Amino acid sequence: MTLYQEAPARPRRSDRGPVRTGVGTAFGTFGELLQGQLPERDGDFLVTLPVARWTMATFRSGSASGDIEVRPHHKTKALGLARMIAEAAPVGARPVGGGVLTVSSVIPEGKGLASSSADLVATARAVGRALGVPMPPARIERLLSRIEPTDGVLYPAIVAFHHRTVRLRAVLGSLPAMAVVGIDEGGSVDTVDFNRIPKPFTPADRRAYADLLGRLTDAVRTHDLAEVGRVATRSALLNQRLRHKRALEPMRAICREVGGLGVAVGHSGTTLGVLLDATDPSYTRRVTAAAQACEEVAGVGGGGGGVQVYRTLSFRTGGDPSDSART
Repeated sequence: MTLYQEAPARPRRSDRGPVRTGVGTAFGTFGELLQGQLPERDGDFLVTLPVARWTMATFRSGSASGDIEVRPHHKTKALGLARMIAEAAPVGARPVGGGVLTVSSVIPEGKGLASSSADLVATARAVGRALGVPMPPARIERLLSRIEPTDGVLYPAIVAFHHRTVRLRAVLGSLPAMAVVGIDEGGSVDTVDFNRIPKPFTPADRRAYADLLGRLTDAVRTHDLAEVGRVATRSALLNQRLRHKRALEPMRAICREVGGLGVAVGHSGTTLGVLLDATDPSYTRRVTAAAQACEEVAGVGGGGGGVQVYRTLSFRTGGDPSDSART
């Protein structure tokens, strides 16, 4: 039996009722376009960069132990959330005889790609659907605020999000497709530990972040990818004092050489990537050149994961915000 297979079904017992199943998905991000601190109280914020990497969670009522279980077993935060939702559900909706939560993801963990946030959002959606409990974004935010700082992946858009208090600041919109040619410097970062680090931002720094957020908001609205890239690069540079990336300057040089838009990083992770306009007629040449150049950087000081090309997500307007939308 592999880690992701469910246990053999037990004979149904009449007191357990019908088997109920729910499925939920959530996308990951390539770090953030911008992350910092605003002048206001509780001003820690980020702006998401959604990419086509996914987590899927499936919840099926009934388990061999009679309790709620999770597979793989190390997804303990998802397990805690599933139990939290089940305990708070109306009496008639609670799963009698426990249940099995299976979390399947292609998002690497501890790299700043929102893997934990995607696990939790997908879990909330799956358990909610199985139990017939609505899971609008505001409810998911309240639940996740009890667990850990969280990315804004529950909204099908580029959003400004207060990750430490787990609340939406603003929906910025959607952008034309971009690619991110990324590398991993190696190791992993615990999001909770990172967010405990005191932020050495001065009042001038906070005003600078407010200015960057205003510029990025306008750039997303007008689909100005060049400005998006400039803001992302500036944010990466400002983040060096918190989570230094030794490959940032080589990646900036590659970006200039191939005519990229800018450099995005996992501010609380280990990833860096060159942003490219996927609608550019020269895209194929640029992405090939960037990948080849990044191979050299990854070979010298990377984390052994090689080069990965990520595709950003665009979104329909007017979609259901309770789940992610693809185009």
